[in-house]
Amino acid sequence: MFGFGMPELIIILVIVLVVFGAGRLPEIGGALGKSIRNFKRASDGKDEIEIKPKKDGETKKEE
Repeated sequence: MFGFGMPELIIILVIVLVVFGAGRLPEIGGALGKSIRNFKRASDGKDEIEIKPKKDGETKKEE
């Protein structure tokens, strides 16, 4: 993995922990995961928005 061994990865993790704090790590990990997922979707050419036709009985209720 790019020549990184276990000691290097531990040092990087400690630096990230000191900079961002323990409380923000889950948020950062979630945001990173969403970013990677969206990038993969975009590179595959899939659209996020699915358009489905309305059924005959579906209409907006007017107040």
